[in-house]
Amino acid sequence: MKNLLTKCLLTALLTVFTCSALRAQDEAAPVKVEKKAGVQKVTNLAPTPPMGWNSWNTFQTKIDEKLLRDMVDTYVSSGMRDAGYQFFVLDDGWMAMERDKNGSLIADPKKFPAGMKAFADYVHSKGLKFGIYNCAGDKTCGGYPGTRGHEYEDARLYASWGVDYLKYDWCNTDSLNAREAYITMARALQATGRPILFSLCEWGNHQPWLWANGVGEMYRATGDITANFDKDKHMGSWTALSVMTILDKMPAIRRYNGPNHWNDPDMLEVGNGMSYAEDKAHFSLWCMLAAPLMAGNDLRKMSPQSQSILTNKEAIAINQDALGISAYRYFAFDGLEIWVKPMNNNNWAVCFLNRANHPQNINYVWAEHALHDAQTKLGVDFAKTNYKLRNVWAKKDAGTTKTAFKQTIPAHDAVMFMLTK
Repeated sequence: MKNLLTKCLLTALLTVFTCSALRAQDEAAPVKVEKKAGVQKVTNLAPTPPMGWNSWNTFQTKIDEKLLRDMVDTYVSSGMRDAGYQFFVLDDGWMAMERDKNGSLIADPKKFPAGMKAFADYVHSKGLKFGIYNCAGDKTCGGYPGTRGHEYEDARLYASWGVDYLKYDWCNTDSLNAREAYITMARALQATGRPILFSLCEWGNHQPWLWANGVGEMYRATGDITANFDKDKHMGSWTALSVMTILDKMPAIRRYNGPNHWNDPDMLEVGNGMSYAEDKAHFSLWCMLAAPLMAGNDLRKMSPQSQSILTNKEAIAINQDALGISAYRYFAFDGLEIWVKPMNNNNWAVCFLNRANHPQNINYVWAEHALHDAQTKLGVDFAKTNYKLRNVWAKKDAGTTKTAFKQTIPAHDAVMFMLTK
């Protein structure tokens, strides 16, 4: 294969822009409580992208207390918690088909015989945070009771159970105004006084990146994902999107991403049927995008390869960088792409992605490719500044930017580097 990078990329001499050093992730600022016009608001719930596990991708509504307690136990024993994952989130199907005589939601007594408070307590006892699901419409996507008209009472119920995270979907909403519906639920959560991270899930149909900052901590920017690398899956009345289809939607909205307001390209499909290379590329790009990392596989049956991807602390450190900058696509030609992420302390992450169905040879001379991020004004000229290279997936040092990066990248695979001065 020809040296596409040398042939197709223009180079320029750039001044190295510096930025103030920020605290590392493990020193992130704590939750804040603000008061304005007599109204109390809890803020700073997600200074870095939220990390957790959600029941939907594998189990849909087929969940119960026994299965989920086993999942909580495996969450801990597998190293997920120690790698930085915090939230254990129940998606649709946890509630009874009808509200009780007082109009309150109740956990399905067959699925959760001990009740939801007891299950939440179990999650908390393992050092995790507890998340739950509902919908802005009259019914959830699975046909269970939605929250429309019950926002404040549902929020109080969640707070009484010890909920730390609410995923709020958009099915059966008829003529509801999305922005107003989500603002109403956000105010209801704030009124409880409990720190509850708010995850907006209206699929990007109403451009939440334009208005959701300050409403919720994360907001879905696309339709639902499927465990396919580059082929969408038609589901009748709607289409589930491949990893690459979703990836292509993200550059246009990267400027809206940042601490406490994260673009959400949907949950991870690692361990749900793609190849090891595809899973690795998928996780790499979600880390580069500074996207929420919400696993969705059966943790009890997780392969060593899936576990190694999800718990790779070097990849996660790129995702959790304090600046919260989403990567930009620096180069794309013939299925080969380079994604670049400016990071704290003038560090950089660079991901080489091969979207093609065949291997690609790469010969990348760092000194010929000065980087400049038009959004953040951060840049580096490798002809003047030398960086150490760390291969994130090989977990080993890989020389410096003085030496060209030469490698054959397999189909649907990625190589990701951390660059430090």
